[in-house]
Amino acid sequence: MKGIALEKIKKGSVPTEHSEVTTNSHYPEPDYTKPLFEILPEDRNRMLDRLNFLYGEIVAETFMPELERIIEVYYAYKSQKLIEREKGFDPKNRFTQEDIILITYGDLLRGKEQTPLAELAKFCDTYLEGTINTLHLLPFFPYSSDRGFSIIDFETVDPNLGTWEDIQDLEGRYQLMFDGVFNHVSSKSRWFQEFLNGNPYYWGFFIHFITPDELSIQERKKIFRPRTSDILTEFQSINGLMHVWTTFSSDQVDLNYTNPDVLMRVIEILLFYVRKGARIIRLDAVTYLWAIRGTRCASLEQTHEIVKLLRDVLNVVAPGVALITETNVPDKENLSYFGNGNDEAQMVYNFALPPLVLHTFYTEDVTAISKWARRLESISDTTTFFNFLDSHDGIGIMAVREILTKKEIDFIIQKAEEHGGYVSHKTDRNGMEVPYELNITWFSALNRDDSDEDIAFQVKRFVASRIIALVLRGVPGIYLHSLIGTRNDIKAVLTTESKRDINRNVIDARAITDTLKDPLSKFSRISREFGRLIVIRTKHRAFHPNGDQRILSISNAVFSVVRISPEGNRFILALTNVTSRVCHIDVPLSELGTDETRWVDLVSGMEWMAENEKLFLTLQPYDVIWLEPLSKKVKSLKSKSRWTRKKSINPT
Repeated sequence: MKGIALEKIKKGSVPTEHSEVTTNSHYPEPDYTKPLFEILPEDRNRMLDRLNFLYGEIVAETFMPELERIIEVYYAYKSQKLIEREKGFDPKNRFTQEDIILITYGDLLRGKEQTPLAELAKFCDTYLEGTINTLHLLPFFPYSSDRGFSIIDFETVDPNLGTWEDIQDLEGRYQLMFDGVFNHVSSKSRWFQEFLNGNPYYWGFFIHFITPDELSIQERKKIFRPRTSDILTEFQSINGLMHVWTTFSSDQVDLNYTNPDVLMRVIEILLFYVRKGARIIRLDAVTYLWAIRGTRCASLEQTHEIVKLLRDVLNVVAPGVALITETNVPDKENLSYFGNGNDEAQMVYNFALPPLVLHTFYTEDVTAISKWARRLESISDTTTFFNFLDSHDGIGIMAVREILTKKEIDFIIQKAEEHGGYVSHKTDRNGMEVPYELNITWFSALNRDDSDEDIAFQVKRFVASRIIALVLRGVPGIYLHSLIGTRNDIKAVLTTESKRDINRNVIDARAITDTLKDPLSKFSRISREFGRLIVIRTKHRAFHPNGDQRILSISNAVFSVVRISPEGNRFILALTNVTSRVCHIDVPLSELGTDETRWVDLVSGMEWMAENEKLFLTLQPYDVIWLEPLSKKVKSLKSKSRWTRKKSINPT
């Protein structure tokens, strides 16, 4: 893994035409000498209809001019070269097999560079060449709690991390994903302080009550939320004691989207992030965006309508920018954020994948994950999945409640606890605490911290588990700690009393450099083996997110998936032994839909010859085999294009 070359700058970035244009081709100041942007009538009507749905006709007509103004202001920042480049943008190729996303905090690495963001840039340039091309920078703004997710100022880079110039420097070489933490703000933010100060403009920015009894016990029970704390938090304001809606913590105050001014300000911030280099915007905790008393206050129709409106705005004035929704809810509800495949998020977190992979490796059985993956299909050629296994948060288990049985979920929880992990809980409708997520590093989840197994064997198991996210249709995401194989940080949990800190410890950049010098170290082994497989993936068209995918039932011990390029002429059979034992399997060519007899394993370079119309293969424990016909191109692929088949995103 080494630094990504400049010629591999993500498609869609635009070269500058003069010195005043920033790397991402936005002017530092708006240019009002050029004609104002004109919204097409059909686009205006579509956005107006969404405002009508949210606020009614009178309010919609009142705020539509403000929305148009916000769009016009953003457009004035765009350079002509960027405008011209966007005319040739093809949303079907927004994501390709080259896309690998690194998830990281801006200060997860500490070293000798002037700022943590500069240290991150140095690390990526030095060690990640040919592997990742996209950086998901977790919130890098001033914050008061929750490791960045309680934002004080949406438009300022935390000076402890660096500056907008540091962000711009990264944007020159990588595609960037920003967090749109639009569900809530910090209680220390200017918006909330103005509310407490009695500023009438901000009075409707937050959901508040004079007494807590205004929100009845029955209404509270219906609210779906990932916390066990009280939904209302007391704050003293100029107008007396207020009880304010706080879904996540007493420091994270929910925004009130029933107030259209809130939506207008958030759209301004969204386009500000685009100006600053964001090419993907993650809608954090978007599930809880709109609240209505007497409902579950999660994934309401109004929430979906807001996501669609944000998509409309970007389609109109920044078509190269994509939305990804972060919704840790049951799988069917999670996938609903695709909308009809063309009107909502372009990418959704594949929340069911992490617990299913753990279940697969804990049971050494691929039955459950194969059944789920077989029924999971994209609904259009402009949408895809974000295939992640771990992140800055825990491993959510809500998504598999409709996929795995309670006994199977309890087994995952038991194994994670045996591996040194913790369990976080939420309150259900009956007021009972139920498991919500596992707090554990991915390496420790696969390998007990007290294990006496050989480190090479532990790394092989770890890498095999990570490969599932690489071979399934979608865009893989990798948390920085998984590139290194970090173990549980129990000390941090005991110190901060925050279970999520088990997976958030700061990494010494010098220690990383030193351990890489030892070819037998854990990090060297992961870097070498995992990095090599990532590079192979990024170069093979069969792994394109719009390529076909077929899950095979060959063996309960081997996860088997066929990937086919969008053109139908490149083919890979990806096999992963999920067990600690040797597996002998035979693969009928009829299952592959081809009569090709000579195959090569892209991982090992070994050649295989089919006999009697079957491939006879031996996989060592946790082996990964990616077979491709020696002819490179499939001559007789007996498979219809997936776009001609009936679509279903129902995973159950």
